[in-house]
Amino acid sequence: MTDAPLLEIRSLAKSFGGARALRGVDFELRAGEVHALLGENGAGKSTLIKIVTGAHQPDAGVIRIGGREVSGLDPASARRLGIACIYQQPALFPDLTVAENIGLRLDPGHALRRVGWKKLHEQAAGLLRKIGAAIDPEAEVRGLSMPEQQLVEIACAVGTGARIVIMDEPTASLTQKEQHLLHAVVRDLRREGVGIIYISHRLEEIFALADRVTVLRDGESAGTGAIGELTERELIRRMVGREVAQIYPPAERPPGGVALAARDLGCAAGGVRDVSLEIRAGEILGLAGLVGAGRTELARVLFGLTPADSGAIELDGIPVTLRSPQEAVRHGIAYVPEDRRRHGVVLEMAVAENMTMAVHRRLFPGSWLRSSAERMLANGFVRDLAVKCAGAQAPAGSLSGGNQQKVSLARWLATKPRVLILDEPTQGVDIGAKAEIHRIIRRLAGEGLAVLLISSDLPEVLGMSDRIGVMRGGRLAGVLPGGSDAHEVMALALGQTAKGAA
Repeated sequence: MTDAPLLEIRSLAKSFGGARALRGVDFELRAGEVHALLGENGAGKSTLIKIVTGAHQPDAGVIRIGGREVSGLDPASARRLGIACIYQQPALFPDLTVAENIGLRLDPGHALRRVGWKKLHEQAAGLLRKIGAAIDPEAEVRGLSMPEQQLVEIACAVGTGARIVIMDEPTASLTQKEQHLLHAVVRDLRREGVGIIYISHRLEEIFALADRVTVLRDGESAGTGAIGELTERELIRRMVGREVAQIYPPAERPPGGVALAARDLGCAAGGVRDVSLEIRAGEILGLAGLVGAGRTELARVLFGLTPADSGAIELDGIPVTLRSPQEAVRHGIAYVPEDRRRHGVVLEMAVAENMTMAVHRRLFPGSWLRSSAERMLANGFVRDLAVKCAGAQAPAGSLSGGNQQKVSLARWLATKPRVLILDEPTQGVDIGAKAEIHRIIRRLAGEGLAVLLISSDLPEVLGMSDRIGVMRGGRLAGVLPGGSDAHEVMALALGQTAKGAA
């Protein structure tokens, strides 16, 4: 058995036009190692991964796999060499079943070969069972949630028997319980001698899983070290080149009166049952819970996407009926959804067009297009939210994840809401962008906005919330005061009693 690293990269460089994405990057992955790859969006992580998986060709540098130099990598040859990648955005066929997707990934087969459906089902069921995913192999992917699709992707990667597994934000949309399942899979793979490149913006994951860490900044290596020799503060400093003093800024003033109240709210279609809660002006109410607990479903009811069929909703003490998003917007409710690529921003459209999409009637009365008004509004949000872009006319798809999230937020702030519902607002964004988004949310609350913050990132819920609601089985299991700990939140999420719960 050779002592050579599974993967060795030396002096790797890559440019796109005049922009240098990688500048002389070194990286090494050993057998049975979890090597974390960190850096802000735009630091070069995605380019490095695409070169290793054969999607891009490097301009310079050397790649060795198992001690042998390789060149001209393409996706097919990378797979043959034992490289598998789990991307942040699942790449599954929505109209096929889970078993069919897994089968296609593991064995593309031949056009004239008969499909062994029983074997296909058993193979998929075994892989899902191995990673602890309670997903029906016969379910259509179209009906799965984002976290469930992510788990199917993980099952595909495990099934290939790869020796080098790249995980790009694999827990971005997973709950804490599912994260624990994934972490167990990672540890099993490590014990089997698999080398894992682990990309995550959640530093608590890095310290729980990684053996070594390499940080990229502006396309260059900012250092590699054993996880036991580094602190969270040092990792953040290496990533952003500066101190990020407050990831979770504190409230600056007490909340005002009740802005939104739900009274025994129910929606059979969404599985929401008898939910009663209040959100005050200037308050951030965090909403935690396991996948399927009903958090997003409650948000959809409050925004009129799946209207309530029982109970009542009050705004500033006045009962309202919300039968559509249009009615919700008219009453001052805004909703930034979880999947920004499908529902948050239109990547092909300009930043300005995305930002003004929800206020066309106000901007363009009588159907007259006023580009100056659109540009003025968009430029104000670009400045106010510190959106990093080449201008308001730049395509939204050219922005980083954190800046796309700011564009999505700006669209709804343009409606001048009183209540802002945020579903996974920092999912998949880097530590610097996360801190910026948190500051924006806290500032908006300080200006009197009532904020409902839904997040699977438990430290985010604990750090940002003035109070914490916990959902379980479509019901509100309880409300905890700000400053509660993770054990109290998880106790309510799992159906146990937590001290301090209302």
